[in-house]
Amino acid sequence: MMSVFAKEVLDNFRDRRVILNTLILGPLLGPVIFTVMISFMTSQATERMESALELPVIGAENAPALIGFLEREGVIIEAPPEDPEGAVKREEEEIILRIPADFGAAWRAGQPAPLELIADQSLRYTGTTISRVRGYLNGYASQISQARLQLRGVHPEITRPLQVSVVDLSTPESRGGMLLAFLPYFIMITVFMGSMHMAIDTTAGERERKSLEPLLINPLPRWQIMAGKLLATTLFALMTLALGLVAFVLAMGFLPTADMDMALNLDFRVAALAFILVAPVALLAAALLTILASFAKSFREAQSYMGMVILVPMIPSFWIMIDPTRTETWMTLVPLLSQNVLILGLVRGEPLNMAWLAMSIGSTTVLALLLAAIAGTLYNRPKLIFTSD
Repeated sequence: MMSVFAKEVLDNFRDRRVILNTLILGPLLGPVIFTVMISFMTSQATERMESALELPVIGAENAPALIGFLEREGVIIEAPPEDPEGAVKREEEEIILRIPADFGAAWRAGQPAPLELIADQSLRYTGTTISRVRGYLNGYASQISQARLQLRGVHPEITRPLQVSVVDLSTPESRGGMLLAFLPYFIMITVFMGSMHMAIDTTAGERERKSLEPLLINPLPRWQIMAGKLLATTLFALMTLALGLVAFVLAMGFLPTADMDMALNLDFRVAALAFILVAPVALLAAALLTILASFAKSFREAQSYMGMVILVPMIPSFWIMIDPTRTETWMTLVPLLSQNVLILGLVRGEPLNMAWLAMSIGSTTVLALLLAAIAGTLYNRPKLIFTSD
């Protein structure tokens, strides 16, 4: 078994494609993409919030007081385009304010004065601009309503029977945990990607190269041969996991957390705990991928199967994002799901429940060993050995 293990590890270290895809691109691609994406989104949002707001206004002469208020707030009033709706549809303008001719009459009568915001809310980049314009208009409306009540001898506070304030108990670490909600997904994908190439090469690849039959005629139990291959595949998955976690720790240091009012609880201590938590998944992924690759007649056919398997680690991550629920004990007994919820707790700065940690590792290890046992006995069936014929 150890001879097969050493041979497979050595062969894969000699393969530059394996080193590039498994130990370089796999662990580094996720952290780099995540860091660049978050940094870009943060810089864009900050730039849009702090930049001067240019607002085309139709009928500015109908509400000079409102225009004066907007200008005092730093809004740059611009002349409207000839075709306001067309300009917005062509994305020449993000938002246009229209003040109808009857604005003044409604205003003097003390009735709600009409205003129109022309925008395309399906364009995601316009959300910040629309919110800023709404905020200015709501602030002006609040000032006028209070002034009207005072002129009538009514204290403005009478319109506020309740004063609700939110006591925010979130910490910078817990807010940072919201940002790192994608971390479990990246970690699981990294583990599966790290074991995929070797699982295919040691099964379907050897069958395609006609080197599997000579290996299996050696006078030793076939489960030991498969165990050696599984150990080698698991080792590469663990190496990919370790490199991926280190890459995430280093990459998160480049995020502008101060601008986001967050603190990322992702250091080498948290990374080590995450490694211990996810380590059984490496064996699970190696066994599952080995089982599926064993039924493929060629390397290319096995790769087509792997595309479906990669969906497996996505399911719990996407389920948590779509339906975020409070962590319950039963979740820690579900492999992959337990790793997702416990990693999210770690990056939020929550204390680790050691009983949940043991349940997660235990349940995942049991399933991984079961799949490994199935993989170890696959080549007792001659039909699988000679499918290349």
